[in-house]
Amino acid sequence: MDLLCNAYSTASDEEESANGNRRQPESELPRPKRVRMETFVHKPRTMSLYRHSPSPSLPPEAPLPGRYISKRERAASTSGTTVHNPNSTSMPVPSPVEGTISESDLPHNILSKLRNQRKDSASLCQMPQGVSATLDGHSKPVNTIQWSKSHAHLLASAGIDCAVSIWNVWSRDQKRVRTLNFHNAAVKDVKWSEQGLFVLSCGYDCASRLIDVEQGRETQVFQEDQVVGVVKFHPHNFNLFVSGGSKGLLKLWDIRMGKVVHEYRRSLGPILDAEFSVDGKQLISSSDESRSNISENSIVVWDVFRQVPLSNQVYVEAFTCPCIRFHPLDPYFIAQSNGNYIAIFSSKSPFKLDKYKRYQGHGVHGFPIKCNFSLDGNMVASGSSDGFIYFYDSKSSQLIRKMKAHEQASIDVAFHPIIPNVIATCSWDGQVLLFE
Repeated sequence: MDLLCNAYSTASDEEESANGNRRQPESELPRPKRVRMETFVHKPRTMSLYRHSPSPSLPPEAPLPGRYISKRERAASTSGTTVHNPNSTSMPVPSPVEGTISESDLPHNILSKLRNQRKDSASLCQMPQGVSATLDGHSKPVNTIQWSKSHAHLLASAGIDCAVSIWNVWSRDQKRVRTLNFHNAAVKDVKWSEQGLFVLSCGYDCASRLIDVEQGRETQVFQEDQVVGVVKFHPHNFNLFVSGGSKGLLKLWDIRMGKVVHEYRRSLGPILDAEFSVDGKQLISSSDESRSNISENSIVVWDVFRQVPLSNQVYVEAFTCPCIRFHPLDPYFIAQSNGNYIAIFSSKSPFKLDKYKRYQGHGVHGFPIKCNFSLDGNMVASGSSDGFIYFYDSKSSQLIRKMKAHEQASIDVAFHPIIPNVIATCSWDGQVLLFE
């Protein structure tokens, strides 16, 4: 940032010229013999980056005779570099196509399941039996995975290797069909949009990026002044998404305008997770309050459109919570705690903690371990620091089964949105597994 500030800083009026003489003030310059033509500086409009062609590069204008040339312009002309324009509409280089994202490459039995189960959405979740596919491609730990609801054969994964990978998990040919390398730092989160084949990713480069998976192009960039750790689409308006970052700021963005429409401020620590309620009226945030020694702000319930906290004394134990999930049907939500258990809270005011029931047996131990409900809400699955996947009965909180998945910590587990006995997991060793 210091380099950017220095590059864009305004040259002083007392700046010295190349021959060492101090430049005269503008008022003391002799009047020109002919009328000086004022140069017109074009300021491009800030526009959405949705699939429009980049503007052709124009040759640089020749400097007018007698015009003062600043040190920055002289340095740029001698070194051959140009100052980066943050409003530039030039499109990034598209990612190479590695395989097909179409359903045409799927086995007949999988295609039949996807189409039949889509009609029968009330099917109960079943326990997977074992590993059916190993998806190798990430060179560093994988932070999160998510299935596409509209294209249920596609899985997205985000890793510390700065890549977002798109997998056609049942493809007979190439399973890794897109590698989206638009981030220049570790990617923390990725979410599928339900408006076409788009993913929204965020990371340590202080930006959220909307990417067209089919074209392999970045369409919009939402820049911030903080590391962005989590993004979530609004459940009923997919033009809105919330982002949370390292400075404790929560922002609600409108993709159509490309700007922030609401901000949620409460002097919080780094945001670890954020989750909308099923009706989209509430937002629950989890933050790291270990530095302030005030645990009452670790989980905050917000009113989405009034931008005010409804409660900040939800969880007062001295543990951070790297994951928040709402039950798909019943009025409660859960929080993965670094106390090595999953806490249960009512989603109705005053959002009380259930002191008599919790999901425990797995380990967190400082890893960003995530948990998820099954499609019907009857099961809770959690990753664990020991590499196992733990399955709990959501109503009784009893451990049903634990299943060995990875050699290192299992970070995330995702139930398939249509086929009840399919889950995907990712690990700190960079591996993504499919269980059926």
